[in-house]
Amino acid sequence: MSTWPPLEVKVWGDYACFTRPETKVERVSYPVVTPSAARGILEAIFWKPEFAWRIREIWVLRPIRYVSMVRNEVNSKISFAAAQRWMANGGGFFADEDRAQRHTLALYNVAYVIRADVEPRSGTAADIAKYRDQFRRRVRRGECFHRPYLGTREFAAFFGPLDGTETPIDYSAPLGRMLFDLEYEKDGSGRGTPRFFEASLDRGVLRVPPDLYGG
Repeated sequence: MSTWPPLEVKVWGDYACFTRPETKVERVSYPVVTPSAARGILEAIFWKPEFAWRIREIWVLRPIRYVSMVRNEVNSKISFAAAQRWMANGGGFFADEDRAQRHTLALYNVAYVIRADVEPRSGTAADIAKYRDQFRRRVRRGECFHRPYLGTREFAAFFGPLDGTETPIDYSAPLGRMLFDLEYEKDGSGRGTPRFFEASLDRGVLRVPPDLYGG
């Protein structure tokens, strides 16, 4: 665990869907943003290859409410090789021919505080203080590499610094097995193995066990 105080950012949005991997056809959201989704939000705001984000805590600022909706999704994933063939020989992908309507049980009117550490990767001489300052400046200015999102890209996230009034909801409950992150193969294949942990809310705070990061 880092000896620095955690960096903080407030994120919010109208809708969110942090999909449970055990739901194959219909999307059902976890009740709270997962550590991997929180990491993705931070990387959208600020990322460098010299360090990794480690999530310490997630504060839930608004009551957990679900909303049911039907969304249009495509059935197939387009491969890089297929895109190369289309560029060389013509052709393409037509979404209208591969579209399906799927039910989504999403979250409505969400807001969180993400508290996280910047951890240097092994073998790098990362200047942690510099990166921390850069992250805070980007949050203040609303700068990001790409628009962060709340689980799926159509659910855009807003973000900004804390104003001191943020208070987690007064709610405690076990959340069961939650996706922590994907552990990717080192062969560059893109294959990943999901890792889970027993999550719980303690007065509106989800704490990520530090041993999940190896210490």
